Amino acid sequence: MRERIAAAMDLFTEPKHFKLRLFLEGNLIGIFTGLIITLFRCLLELSENMQPVFYTYLRANPLAIVGWFTVLAGIGVILCWIVRKDGMTSGSGIPQIKGILVGQMHMNWARVLVLKFVGAVLGIGAGMSLGREGPSVQLGACVGQGIGRLGHRSSAESRYLLTAGAGAGLAAAFNAPLAGVIFCLEELTKNFSPLVLMGAIAATVTSTTVTEVFFGMQPVFHMGEIPVVPTAGGMYLLLIALGIFVGMLGLAFNRMLTISLDAYAHAPLRDWQKPIVPLFAAGILGFILPQVLGGGSKLVDSLVVVDYGFIMLLVLLAGKFFFTMLCFGSGVPGGIFLPMLVLGSVGGAIFAKLAVASGVMDPMFTVDCIVFGMTAYFSSVVKSPITGAILIMEMTGSFAHMLALITVSMTAYLVADLTDGLPVYDMLLARSLAIRDKIAKRMRSHRVMTELTVGEGSLLDGSEIQDITWPGRGLLVNVRRGTEEIVPSGGVRLQAGDYLYLMMDASAIPAVQQLAQEAMVSE
Repeated sequence: MRERIAAAMDLFTEPKHFKLRLFLEGNLIGIFTGLIITLFRCLLELSENMQPVFYTYLRANPLAIVGWFTVLAGIGVILCWIVRKDGMTSGSGIPQIKGILVGQMHMNWARVLVLKFVGAVLGIGAGMSLGREGPSVQLGACVGQGIGRLGHRSSAESRYLLTAGAGAGLAAAFNAPLAGVIFCLEELTKNFSPLVLMGAIAATVTSTTVTEVFFGMQPVFHMGEIPVVPTAGGMYLLLIALGIFVGMLGLAFNRMLTISLDAYAHAPLRDWQKPIVPLFAAGILGFILPQVLGGGSKLVDSLVVVDYGFIMLLVLLAGKFFFTMLCFGSGVPGGIFLPMLVLGSVGGAIFAKLAVASGVMDPMFTVDCIVFGMTAYFSSVVKSPITGAILIMEMTGSFAHMLALITVSMTAYLVADLTDGLPVYDMLLARSLAIRDKIAKRMRSHRVMTELTVGEGSLLDGSEIQDITWPGRGLLVNVRRGTEEIVPSGGVRLQAGDYLYLMMDASAIPAVQQLAQEAMVSE
C-alpha cells in the first residue's frame, strides 16, 4: 500500500503534471481561504450591524462614552503592537503581495495570517474607514504561501500558489470569482500566464463556493433592478461624461493618500498614538455622521433607497474621503478597496443629481450612475479597468451592462492615464520599498525564478537571445512557445507570446519586465 502511495506521489510530482498539481493545490487553497474569509466577514458584519445599536445606547447613557473611548484607545495600542510585531501587516496588504512577487519583500505567512486577521477585525470593527478586501487578499496569499512552504514547493511554484491565494481572498471577500482571477492577471502579475490562470481559477471558484455556503449567492451590494442603458438617445455620451467626472474625483485619492502618509510620518506623535487619532475620530463620527464608518457597503445600499439631498451627498463624499485618508495614513491593518468603491458610488449619485436637475437624464438611471461610478473611481485610482468592470458586475449581480461598464471604466482610466496618475498599489509599493531601503539592499543578491511573457513590439520581440543585454546577473533557463519547449541557445529568436523562465537577481526583475512589455502605439 505504501509503495502504491509513493508511486502515486512520484507521478503527481512529475513536471508534465505541473498544471494538474497547481489545479489541485488551488482547490485546497480555496477551501482554507474561503473558511478564513467567511469568519472574517462574519465578524465584520456583526460589528457593522451592532454599531447603530451601540451608538444609540451611548446617546442614552453619556457616562458610557468615556468607557468607549477608553476601549478605542486600548484598540489603538493593540494595533500599534501588531504593526510593530510584523510590518507586513500594515495597510492594505496588496502592495506587500506585489512586493513579494517581484522579489523585494518576504513574509512570515503564519504570523501575518494571525496578526492581520486580528488587526483588521479590531480596526474595521471599531469603525475605521478601511476595507476588508486588502486584508482578505493578504490572508489568502498567506494560505497559498503556507501550503507551498509546507509542501516544500519550489520558489516558482510557491509564487503561483501565493498568487492563487490572493485571488481567492478577493473572490471570497466579494463573492466575485471571475474578478479574483482577473485581479491576479491584470493587477498582481500583469502577465496572462496559463500557470497563473490554472491555480487562480481553482482557488477563486472554490473559495467563493465556500463563502456562498454560509452567505448565500446574493451579491454584496443590493441595488435592486438596474435598468439597461439604451445605446440611443445620447446616453453613452452621458456615460463618458460620468467617467470623466468620477475619474477626476479619483485623481485626488492617490495624491491625498501620499499627503496623509507623509503627515503621519512627520507628526509629533508616538507610534502608539497614531492609530488612536482615527479611532477617536470614528468615535466622534459615530454620533454625527455614522454613514462613513467602516467599509461602507451599507452606505452604497442606502444610496438606492434614500433620496439624499445634493448637499448631504457632498457631505458624505467629503466625510468618507477625509476619514479614509485619516484611517489609512495611520498604517493600521485595513484596505482601501471598498472605501474607493463607496466614494465612486457617492460620486455617481452626485453626477446623477446634476444630470436629472439639468434635464439631460431620466431619474430611473440614477442607480446606473451609482453602479458605474464605482467602476470609474476604481479604474481611475487602481488603473485596472477590466478588473473594475467585472468586479462591479459580480458585486451587483447585474451582467447586462458590460458595454456601459467598459465605456465608463475605460474613460476614467484614460483620465488618470492622461494626467500621469500612478496606480495606487504600485505607488504604495514604491513608497514602502523606499522607506525600507535596508530590506531592499539585503534583497539585491537574492536570486529567484521568474516567468514573463514577450510582448508584441517589445525589445525582446524578434531579438536573438545572444543579442539581448539582460539586466543584472541572470540565466535564461527555458523558452516555451505554445506547447513547444525550446532550449535557450544564443541563436534562438524570441517571438511575441513566448514564455521565458529566468533565474536572476530579484532587484533586476522590474528591468527585465520592462524589456518584455509591449511597445506603445504612437500616431
